[in-house]
Amino acid sequence: MGKPTGFMEIARQDRRYTLVADRVQHYHEFVVPLSEDEVRKQGARCMDCGIPYCHNGCPINNIIPDWNDLVYQGNWQDAVEVLHSTNNFPEFTGRICPAPCEAACTLNLTDEPVTIKTIECAIVDKAWENGWIKPQIPARRSGKRVAVIGSGPAGLAAAQQLARAGHTVVVYEKADRIGGLLRYGIPDFKLEKHLIDRRIAQMQAEGVVFRPNTHVGVDVLLKSLVDEFDAVLLAAGSEQPRDLPVPGRELRGVHFAMEFLPQQNKRVAGDVIPDDVSIVAHDKHVLVIGGGDTGSDCIGTSIRHGAAAVTQIEILPKPPEKEEKGLTWPYWPNKLRTSSSQEEGCARDWAVTTKRFEGENGKVTQAVCARVEWKQENGRWVMNEIPGSEFTIKTDLVLLAMGFVHPVRDGMLEELGLSLDERGNVRADTADYKTSADKVFAAGDVRRGQSLVVWAIREGRQAARAVDEFLTGSSELPR
Repeated sequence: MGKPTGFMEIARQDRRYTLVADRVQHYHEFVVPLSEDEVRKQGARCMDCGIPYCHNGCPINNIIPDWNDLVYQGNWQDAVEVLHSTNNFPEFTGRICPAPCEAACTLNLTDEPVTIKTIECAIVDKAWENGWIKPQIPARRSGKRVAVIGSGPAGLAAAQQLARAGHTVVVYEKADRIGGLLRYGIPDFKLEKHLIDRRIAQMQAEGVVFRPNTHVGVDVLLKSLVDEFDAVLLAAGSEQPRDLPVPGRELRGVHFAMEFLPQQNKRVAGDVIPDDVSIVAHDKHVLVIGGGDTGSDCIGTSIRHGAAAVTQIEILPKPPEKEEKGLTWPYWPNKLRTSSSQEEGCARDWAVTTKRFEGENGKVTQAVCARVEWKQENGRWVMNEIPGSEFTIKTDLVLLAMGFVHPVRDGMLEELGLSLDERGNVRADTADYKTSADKVFAAGDVRRGQSLVVWAIREGRQAARAVDEFLTGSSELPR
């Protein structure tokens, strides 16, 4: 390493946010980047730790120590080459990944991990600013054609890799714009959509063809694509939301998070949402059920709508303020985290179950909840309602953000009778990503279930290699 004692001499410094009062007035990103000099200093903190646990902590096995050192040395162009060798879209992960690499950093043993995510984002942003990122057009074409179903991070990563291998790639997307949940699941204040458009333009120059507004299984049969193309890759995500089947679920004002969030992204893009289907939190008491990232996105969006109040409840117990390093490191720990949206103003409560919704004139007015306790019985955690703990929460708008259970089965999955695993995902392993149907592969959330963007990119890249090998007998694409 260029600075062996950097971690002892330089304090951890990360990006900061603009003031809450300012950022809730708009839907733009509000992270304040570090200066180039500050980023280089942070790169110098990467220690020569012998075993870089950050590699395994990162699902795509980013070569983190190498590009940290290159940044410290000022070799930014080399740094972006190393970064792109494992990650097609570091500007996405540098903004929305929870950074398991930092949890795995050796310096996290003293709660001062290297600011890996910040350095990653700085590298790729600088590369775009300086025009270093260009289309990688293959020297020859294979004559093989691949259809990719879904344009989220798994589909995009696979499509780009396959195009660079010389195949003709067509990406089918049911929505009106390309990007999957990057486009319509993540708010603009966390990921501005021009970043996606920039990558789409690069991929088009590399030969990828995009067909939005094409719902495979509805507008076009999956079987027809299997017949037309040499291979088909399913990367359609896991979009069946977990419902809350309690009395009052049918009341107006109770919605899935993914009915709410895409509408705001469309508004930011300039679309007009008809009044009869528009979901707006302005002047409403919003109840968000679910404590994950989607719930957090609902909070930030509701606050920007001008909600009267926002409450978030979670059925699991409140995590500890700090993890026990000896038991958790270098793995992702269960501990209390507060997102930027939660910082903007919401009440949070844990170990709460929703018993029913009540309303007037067909519209929700309150949620009836109860407190629960979790105990281990025969080695399993069991939840029990605490007698006499029932209480109510005033609410005009309920947003269900409890995750996704499996891919949507109606349509293309049923059409080919694809084999599913015990959780309802498309059955395929990580050796060859093949499904039970000939010529059909699966990667990302449709195969592994709801997960992180960085896992989707990993699976898209690995599946691309598997498809390339299937088509040509061998592959030079990285795994």
